[in-house]
Amino acid sequence: MLFLHKLQGRLRLLSARCIPKHLLWIIPMTIFITAGCTVGPDYQGVEPDIRENWNSEMINGLSTDSPAEKRLASWWKVFDDPVLTRLEKETVKGNLRLKTALSRLREARLRRGTARADLFPSVTGNIDAQKQRLSEATSGAAGGETREYYTGSFDAGWEIDIFGGLRRSVQAAQAQVEANRANFNDVLRSLMAEVALNYIEVRTYQRRLQIARSNIETQQKTYELNQSRLESGVIDELALQQSLRNLQQTRARLPQLKSGLTAAKNRLAVLLGDSPGQLPVSFEEEKKLPDIPRKIAVGIPAETMRRRPDIRRAERKLAAQTAKIGVATAELYPKFRLLGSIGLETLDGYEILDAQNQFWKIGPGVSWKIFRAGAIKLNIEIENEKQKQALLNYKKTVLQAQEELENILTSLAEEQNRCKHLRNAAAAAERTESLARERYNAGLVDFFNVLEAQRSLFEIQDQLTQSRGKIASLVARLYKSLGGGWEYASMLKDVPKMKVVP
Repeated sequence: MLFLHKLQGRLRLLSARCIPKHLLWIIPMTIFITAGCTVGPDYQGVEPDIRENWNSEMINGLSTDSPAEKRLASWWKVFDDPVLTRLEKETVKGNLRLKTALSRLREARLRRGTARADLFPSVTGNIDAQKQRLSEATSGAAGGETREYYTGSFDAGWEIDIFGGLRRSVQAAQAQVEANRANFNDVLRSLMAEVALNYIEVRTYQRRLQIARSNIETQQKTYELNQSRLESGVIDELALQQSLRNLQQTRARLPQLKSGLTAAKNRLAVLLGDSPGQLPVSFEEEKKLPDIPRKIAVGIPAETMRRRPDIRRAERKLAAQTAKIGVATAELYPKFRLLGSIGLETLDGYEILDAQNQFWKIGPGVSWKIFRAGAIKLNIEIENEKQKQALLNYKKTVLQAQEELENILTSLAEEQNRCKHLRNAAAAAERTESLARERYNAGLVDFFNVLEAQRSLFEIQDQLTQSRGKIASLVARLYKSLGGGWEYASMLKDVPKMKVVP
């Protein structure tokens, strides 16, 4: 260790003596760099080509008012459901897909750092100790001798980025970091919507089970009444079997609803980063479906397109690919390097620190790929085609975003109309079932009227519950399509690991 320490000190002293004498090489190189160009196209930026207004009609509470940024950031609070709000917060802490996206963002930042490192000189330290036996056949009188060789040196190199290839690499890496950041935001946006959608599905299944059990209870009473009537000779067996069939058909719906409820709970648990079946016990309490806001501000198309992280990601990938054209174009031109080496070498390890064993060299170097059978130009064409693909992907992303929003706006408005009709139908079905039972008990109508009324009541109530759940789901999908939710992680002070800084 002492020897290495002395050797390091000697090399530093040698560096201080030799390098200042040759700074004249660096001065013209610096001027050359300043006058250098950056090959390849400069990224000009793109804007989505969209309509000024939505094609869908703004009805049933929808409006083109600009949504508040804070409301968009935590849009699920419009449902006024504390359980859902708590689940959204826990999801940010535990979801594995979100952690994976964050890891990819960190990886992109590290790659940007390696790209920037190429802009600066590199220094390598070497220490070698070799023992060599000379060949008797080729070394003459010295043949058969054993010699030792010791060397210690610092080798430095610096590629002068005359034509901007390295700078384009940094630009591409920076754009890729921004694309990964947008991807993280997009994963977060989708995740917050998935939690809400699965939560709504859980509450929908729970409500459907309540309705099924309530109808089973009513139909069980009807069956028991018919059974006593049959024993009394008031009715024949047909009415009893009809009531039994109706009861068993309704009971047969329970396993399907329970399976759907279990699957929705398991999906929700996985989104939280837990094992299936690990939802809190308090979650087993059946609650009503989340309330639907009476008014939803959707803004205008241009606002939404600027807010959506998936469009931002596609635009940043286009920027990165544009920079890669410059990286490929720089291969057409020579590469200029400033090379240098200082060190100590000797045949006797004990004398390596002597001043007479010092050596150094410094000077410029040039390399140029003069002939590669057109491979460089072909590679430039490849990168140009990739840029075209990235541009097409950006345009496709914008169109798909518009399509998604237009479909959701229309579906939401129409489902609300459908829900109104089902609500009226459910009220009529309840009254019909009540009248049919009363008249059947009074012997005024046939049991078929009761049978049909009870079956219709259950079906309409079930459809109404599904419609209400679908409206809540469409509201969640709408806020997701508006680009809401991805800002939420940065608002959580107790989740520092999820804060993303440039």
